[in-house]
Amino acid sequence: MFTISPCAAGCGKPAITGSNLCFAHQANQEQESRRIIDYISQNPVIKDLNVTGMKFSGVDFSGHSFYGCNFRDTAFSGCVLSGMEAGMSFFDFSGFDDCDFSKADFQFLSFAGCVFNKCSFEDSELVHINFEGASISETSFNNSNLYNSRFINAELTSSTFVNCNLKRVYFVSARQKDILFKASNTAEAIFETEE
Repeated sequence: MFTISPCAAGCGKPAITGSNLCFAHQANQEQESRRIIDYISQNPVIKDLNVTGMKFSGVDFSGHSFYGCNFRDTAFSGCVLSGMEAGMSFFDFSGFDDCDFSKADFQFLSFAGCVFNKCSFEDSELVHINFEGASISETSFNNSNLYNSRFINAELTSSTFVNCNLKRVYFVSARQKDILFKASNTAEAIFETEE
């Protein structure tokens, strides 16, 4: 699991991998971004990476494996994460705009407080995933296995869960608008709402 080293500038944020500073305090953020992206592209299996606060635009993460990594408070725009594998990693409070997660294999990840807009998780394994408090709009989970995942207090808008395994999926206190669950086993999901 990644080690959190505080930023040497004293801001309290974690330093990114390979540096003693957080991303916000990097003198040349573009150079640091290139360094991290090059590292990812050259290594099909990555462990203990910490890139808190970084921004990724149009980056191809497909086919890579990430274990015990920290992507908290990170921005992803137009990124390809299809076929990606990830386990025991944190993406909390990150933003994803127009990203492709299709055919991903994710286990024990946290997307708490994330914002997803126009993303695709189609044909994916999303087992034991935490989407607590996430804001999800115009996103497809079609043909995916969401076994034992959590959408507690999430806001779901104009999204689809067609032909999904929803066994033990918690939608407790989730706000839903224009959601399609066609051909999914909704009877095995938990849809309790606040009184």
